[in-house]
Amino acid sequence: MPVESSEDWRPAPAPKTSSLTEVREAASGCTACPLYKRAIQTVFGEGPKHAPIMLVGERPGDHEDIAGKPFVGPAGEIMDRALEDAGIDRREVYVTNAVKHFKWEPRGKRRIHKKPNSREIAACRPWLEAKLRLVRPRLLVCLGSTAGQAFFGPSFRVTRERGKVLSSKFATKVVATVHPSSLLRQPDKESREREYRNFVADLRVALEAAGEN
Repeated sequence: MPVESSEDWRPAPAPKTSSLTEVREAASGCTACPLYKRAIQTVFGEGPKHAPIMLVGERPGDHEDIAGKPFVGPAGEIMDRALEDAGIDRREVYVTNAVKHFKWEPRGKRRIHKKPNSREIAACRPWLEAKLRLVRPRLLVCLGSTAGQAFFGPSFRVTRERGKVLSSKFATKVVATVHPSSLLRQPDKESREREYRNFVADLRVALEAAGEN
């Protein structure tokens, strides 16, 4: 594997603008970290500009990399169902990821998901900050450990903090929960159903907190 040079890592060139469209267009050409070299495209995010809730996941997966949209694969199907069961309309929330390019490794003909590292998260942070500045959500939902660590640092653990209303320098209200893909990895039906109920409960906490002044 070739050694990455320091030129492969630089701050993302997020423009100072009031237009999400302009930020999206700039992000489509991002080369702030080496992940762009193997991804099909940048997966920016989608939702209304002034959505009250922003959901932040880890990074795009194979389905998202192909479609160019966040949470459109199996994990996205679980998230959509859980949002509905929690009383949240996905069309009224902004959905994105901490990292905008798909990180993967080959396994036969398949592209296997890999967890982003701290440098990749840091390289992508300006895009996340730009979206927070423009959308200005009342509440953030961190889906999984990578998203949580992007806002709270490497010591953050979803298992300790999930379902609580927290605060960070990026948002007054933050609720952390598991990434919906974790439900796909549960060993049996009973575990999947239990974890799904817990996931929905966390989303209901977020909905209630977003509605509070």
